[in-house]
Amino acid sequence: MFGESVRIAINSLFANKLRSVLTMLGIIIGVGAVIAMVSIGMGVREKVQSSIASLGSNLIIVTPGAASAAGVRQAAGTNTTLTVKDAQAIAKEVPGVQYSVPSVGRQYQVVAGNQNWTTSVQGTTPEFQAVRSLTVASGSFITNQDLETRNRVAVIGSTVAGNLFGNTNPVGQNVRINNAPYKVIGVLESKGQSAGGQDQDDIVIIPLTTAQERLLGITHVQTISVQAAHQDVVSQVQDGVTNLLRTRHKITPDKPDDFTVRNLASVMATANETTATITMLLGSIAAISLVVGGIGIMNIMLVSVTERTREIGIRKALGAKYVDILMQFLIEAVVIGVFGGIIGIFTGMAGSYAISTVAGWNTVITVAPILISFGFSVAVGLFFGLYPARKAALLDPIEALRYE
Repeated sequence: MFGESVRIAINSLFANKLRSVLTMLGIIIGVGAVIAMVSIGMGVREKVQSSIASLGSNLIIVTPGAASAAGVRQAAGTNTTLTVKDAQAIAKEVPGVQYSVPSVGRQYQVVAGNQNWTTSVQGTTPEFQAVRSLTVASGSFITNQDLETRNRVAVIGSTVAGNLFGNTNPVGQNVRINNAPYKVIGVLESKGQSAGGQDQDDIVIIPLTTAQERLLGITHVQTISVQAAHQDVVSQVQDGVTNLLRTRHKITPDKPDDFTVRNLASVMATANETTATITMLLGSIAAISLVVGGIGIMNIMLVSVTERTREIGIRKALGAKYVDILMQFLIEAVVIGVFGGIIGIFTGMAGSYAISTVAGWNTVITVAPILISFGFSVAVGLFFGLYPARKAALLDPIEALRYE
């Protein structure tokens, strides 16, 4: 009987093709909208995550300062409490540390020929490339030999390269920083903007020792970037760094830290929570279309019951039971939901690709929203088909046979 009911339901839908398509339209639009909207939300989430990750995965930032002086609390990074030896000690003595990279930096005007550009000049070590996930597009990165010999060499970002050299390859050319010549040995691949909107390509990188002794005239460092081996040990590494530096700086238990340790995990968690809320909101708004489509199914099914009142009466007179009539109309409603859901899936995927291509937005299609929206479309068909099916099953056969 189940197979017979499915066949009757499909024949009934094909007998009224235009009406069936219009009924499915609400489900198609609903499923397609849910998939497209969720893909946009997931795309935003992925873009934010990649932007934060571009700063460095599992990264912990140590800055000097935050020490009290004459009753005034200094800003983090303004003190001179961190040294290269602190960074080396972190790498050697704190478990779970993959890299510990000291760096210093300041804004300078960089000059090349008759062009100049004000940018951030960072003095650091070769490990900075791995910690910040940098890729050299042409040339090479600074080396340990550059550190030892205090070479005046520079690796520049694509923004700096474009403003100083245009379309010319900068590798091998000279730039002047603070009136001293530096040879460009490499150009970084573009990374775009950070999560905070800063241009990550507007940078010049030089050896740490060169920056300390030849450019800034200092012996301390302004930042130590610590990369944990994996995400699970970030908190453990952060505690280890704090304890080690307190010991090295001889800070007693009753005194506050003379440095600041922070990680990007909380930033990532906040970003994930925000983008998840946005995705849920977009999906919920789109899901309203499914409810509207369900109401359309109910309307058409009620019309179908009215049109087929005599047929129902004949079937009951020939021995059809309550369950048989109920099953026939329920299956018809579910078939509408299934076909509408399948077409809606392809519509949503096509819409998502179209948005990505035309608008240039990042969209991500995953299996979960497809399965959920399809399941919801079937459930909508079942729910809104229940009342018309029950109404048909409860018809009195004598009254149904008299119906004109």
